[in-house]
Amino acid sequence: MNRKPRSRTPNPSAVPWRRARQITQIVALSIFLALLLAMRGGEFPSFGNAAATPLFFRLDPLVWLASIIAGRRWVEGLALALVTLALTLVAGRVWCGWLCPLGTTLDLIHPRQPRLRRPTSSAVVARQERESRWRAVKYVVLIAILGAALAGNMTLVAFDPISLLTRGLTSFLLPGLNQVMLGAEKLLYNVGPLQGALDWFEASVRTPIFPADVWRWWNLVPGLLLVGIVALNWVAERRRTWCRYLCPLGGLLGLVSRVAILRRVVGEEACRHCQRCVRACPTGTIDTATFESDPAECTVCLDCLPECPTPGGQMFAPVWRRPDGSSLLAPAQVYDPSRRQALAALGAGFVAAAVYPFAPKSSRRDARLIRPPGVQGTQKEEFLFECIRCGECLKVCPTSGLQPSLWESGLDGFWSPTLVPRLGYCDYSCHSCGQVCPSGAIPNLSLEVKRQQVIGKADINRDRCLPWSKNTPCIVCQEMCPLAPKAVELDMFYVTDDAGQSAVIQRPHVVVERCIGCGICEFKCPLPGDAAIRVANA
Repeated sequence: MNRKPRSRTPNPSAVPWRRARQITQIVALSIFLALLLAMRGGEFPSFGNAAATPLFFRLDPLVWLASIIAGRRWVEGLALALVTLALTLVAGRVWCGWLCPLGTTLDLIHPRQPRLRRPTSSAVVARQERESRWRAVKYVVLIAILGAALAGNMTLVAFDPISLLTRGLTSFLLPGLNQVMLGAEKLLYNVGPLQGALDWFEASVRTPIFPADVWRWWNLVPGLLLVGIVALNWVAERRRTWCRYLCPLGGLLGLVSRVAILRRVVGEEACRHCQRCVRACPTGTIDTATFESDPAECTVCLDCLPECPTPGGQMFAPVWRRPDGSSLLAPAQVYDPSRRQALAALGAGFVAAAVYPFAPKSSRRDARLIRPPGVQGTQKEEFLFECIRCGECLKVCPTSGLQPSLWESGLDGFWSPTLVPRLGYCDYSCHSCGQVCPSGAIPNLSLEVKRQQVIGKADINRDRCLPWSKNTPCIVCQEMCPLAPKAVELDMFYVTDDAGQSAVIQRPHVVVERCIGCGICEFKCPLPGDAAIRVANA
């Protein structure tokens, strides 16, 4: 007698729910990427006065909470994070399983694992015990971030998943693709019939979408971090290793999910203890003894539902009270940080951030550091309390003059934006950085007000300046100055040339009272290496 082959999806009625989650993930990731590319020319999709490009940062509760703690103020631009928290209170970690672009990326990029036989109970228990030792790491990282924020330091927020993905793409992947396209265009332009198509591609695709042709070695840092996070999928037994063990945002949402209403419920009479759900769970949160899951670890991915062969064996349903009548709060787990661990992590983050400012300023911050427009005077230190290191201002800068700072801004300013005039100047007709800053660290100034902001002062090194040192005519800095009247003026000098003849040469000097430090003079200086005219902070 022939047996009917068993379906690989024992509960086909649950498949549409999982498919709905996958579609939502793709839509959310597509929106994230579309907003990521909507960054050139100062024209952005917006909601009212707020640019829509940092939408996912505005929905990020970790960034919002750390900004409030560090800045001691209500951050209106990040208040949409309350929507995410409300959703988490109702349905658990749906952000992680349905909306997070990094989580979706990890679901899409992972090795196809062979379908294994049912593991022994001892093997499953051993694996869960091994995983439990690592699950607490994300909570420790979360507490350390909040401890540092308590001391006014936002550096560790750079490990937020939205920040990691954004910086990895904008600082590494997009510039890398830009270099590849430039090389391909240069090679293919020698083919006559392709020149028209290449001209269209250059004008309509590469120039409007991809950043200016600037590449610095530290662009590798966020790229390698992102590659490392994705590579964890290949070395772990399950996908989403980052989400289970390391993600501080996942830790925050996990704590909130402990009181979530919608939860995975196991039908005690219907459950056959077949362990299909255990093998299907990507976060490994289903207990092998009770087959229940921890709401703080469950991402509501619904992968377990189609695997259950028994109707009513498991479901996601509202839970108002536990069967024994006790509180809705989920029971504590062995991997939850103890009070001692929490205090140690909080203290370590706070002490490290609080002690650091007592180091000599000369060893902490480059004296020539230039910040974006509107960040000057006494607000320079406040800027570090408010900047969330999201990289939004870096990606919209049309000249790529805004670059992430490393040691020149000190550890408390790591990855905060700084203007590097030799790589790109502050465009006189652009005020995009303030428009897209989600935390308000860079003020959203009108173009007229932004043009009056003094971010630095130019100074001429006469030992390098061609008219001053070699009597060679050059007035590039004066010609490029966008101000009226210009901040660089020319004086007439009578000199003797190499032939002994008298000649007149124009030599530039800076009118300090007019200069706003835009840096175009330094960028355009024709000298190789350091420019003869340089801009330092005001």
